[in-house]
Amino acid sequence: MSMVLAVAAGGAVGAVARYLMAAGVAAWLGMAFPWGTLGVNVLGCGIMGAVAGALAMAWAPSPELRAFLAIGILGGFTTFSAFTFDVAALYERDAIGAALGYVLASVALSLAAFFAGSRLIRLVLG
Repeated sequence: MSMVLAVAAGGAVGAVARYLMAAGVAAWLGMAFPWGTLGVNVLGCGIMGAVAGALAMAWAPSPELRAFLAIGILGGFTTFSAFTFDVAALYERDAIGAALGYVLASVALSLAAFFAGSRLIRLVLG
């Protein structure tokens, strides 16, 4: 149960941080392009890389702290960081084809699912 609470607490922190950053960037640069989302994704992936590097080199926090940071805060801040970590893990294992397939499948299938879900709701409610 403590693992679930660690993820939930981190997720709350990350989600609020994402909202604040995206809203701040939108107020600064406008909403014609999703600069806030892009910034959140890039920053989150950079932090995920730093956390992964620290874990690989010398840092051994408790499983709950790892979950709080990586799954909770960074997952709440941007799920793109988890996706990027998965791609990097495949790449590190020399599974280049699998990494590329994962990238292409994730983007294509996620977009297809979004539009299918949107279309379904429009048919049901429309």
